[in-house]
Amino acid sequence: MNWIYGDNVDTDVIIPARYLNSASSEELKLHCMEDIDDSFAHEVCHGDFIIAGENFGCGSSREHAPIAIKACGINAVIAKSFARIFYRNAINIGLVIVENSEIQADIDKNDIIELNLAEGKLYNKTKNKEYSFSPYSPEVQKIINSGGLVNYTKEKVSKNV
Repeated sequence: MNWIYGDNVDTDVIIPARYLNSASSEELKLHCMEDIDDSFAHEVCHGDFIIAGENFGCGSSREHAPIAIKACGINAVIAKSFARIFYRNAINIGLVIVENSEIQADIDKNDIIELNLAEGKLYNKTKNKEYSFSPYSPEVQKIINSGGLVNYTKEKVSKNV
């Protein structure tokens, strides 16, 4: 399923400030998106996508926002653009994020999407459409594949010991 949102989805609606006293990803996922979509946390399924407009993740620089999204099992967040700090926080925790300016206008909630990170391709299988995006650099792809920067660093250190 695709969860479709507009422009300027800020970190305060991704994970409201009243829940920031918890660092538990399991607790955070229970409240993810509740101030913009109260059905999200109860209905989201592992492998779903978030599709959004411009400036996704704007607002305060809390790491809790991408942690909550990842804990919900979101396959990727696809947006026209991302706030710079959210983008880096997402990479740091291994949350797949993709910038594409076309898909939001073409997507419906139940369209089936496939994502090929290596080729920089999005496929809307339902509508037989293909979209391109800039693939990650090899180093960023390694961080994503490791599940985030901490895991990536641990792997690198263990190989050098």
